[in-house]
Amino acid sequence: MDLKTAYERLGLPEDATREMVEKRYDMLLRQERRRIRAGGGESPEFAEITRAYRFILEQEEKQVVSELTEQQYGKYKQFAGLAEKIDHFFSYYKWHTLGAILLIGVIIYGINAYIEHKEEQARLAALPPIDVYGMMLGQFFVPDGSADTENLEAAMLGHFPDWKRVELELLTFSLEARSELDIAMLQKASVLLATEKPDIYILDSETYPWLAQTGILMELDELAAGRFSSLLPEDAAVKAFGGEENGEHVYGIDLTDSPLIGELPLHKDRFIVGIRRDAERADNALQLIETYLKAQR
Repeated sequence: MDLKTAYERLGLPEDATREMVEKRYDMLLRQERRRIRAGGGESPEFAEITRAYRFILEQEEKQVVSELTEQQYGKYKQFAGLAEKIDHFFSYYKWHTLGAILLIGVIIYGINAYIEHKEEQARLAALPPIDVYGMMLGQFFVPDGSADTENLEAAMLGHFPDWKRVELELLTFSLEARSELDIAMLQKASVLLATEKPDIYILDSETYPWLAQTGILMELDELAAGRFSSLLPEDAAVKAFGGEENGEHVYGIDLTDSPLIGELPLHKDRFIVGIRRDAERADNALQLIETYLKAQR
């Protein structure tokens, strides 16, 4: 069936509007219903009229779609069909496509993270064993203002010819929380205190009593009265309150005035060293304190 035949079956000219087609079909439909109610059967002629009506509407819809497609993709000329297919693909599969891109990104990130992790493991495996691991808490600053301790570690390692490696963690903050950075670093310090196990803590006049009250530091009273007694300057054995269970003891040795400490690339208020109760390398921690005390004589 073509359009000319379809319009003829509806009794309309080929230039009839959509409204004229609808009205004509409604009228013929009412006539058919009256005929059926009067006892007549279904008319083959009306079936052809309905077929013609639907054909006209389908052709009109195709024309509308064609015009819209031309408006949207006509600028692509001979590539209009391809442009339309691509547009439809992204319209229908937009979220699938975005999900796939996101998944690929996650996979790439995971692979890179794994490679970096393996490279870091290989780097650490190639390093000599740690001789002492220290955590610096308080108002300590390296010259460039960063948290990079590489130069500081190298300088400290130079004071111990038999050692191969010193590892330091630097957390610069004030307990008075003068800035958002102080708050963030204090929170980080709380986490690291719960998860890391350094051999020594290097503290200033503010963080020493704060850390001592947690009970994490070893009592050094006997060492101050014995092994270190002849080396200790006045007031270098610093007492602090170690919590209800431990009471007041010497938990740190103030090494601020040691000439060797002065050689370190570090800006500081005080340099008080405490030893963790369960330090893995307690002997080396004691050697560190003794070496810096001897340099003061």
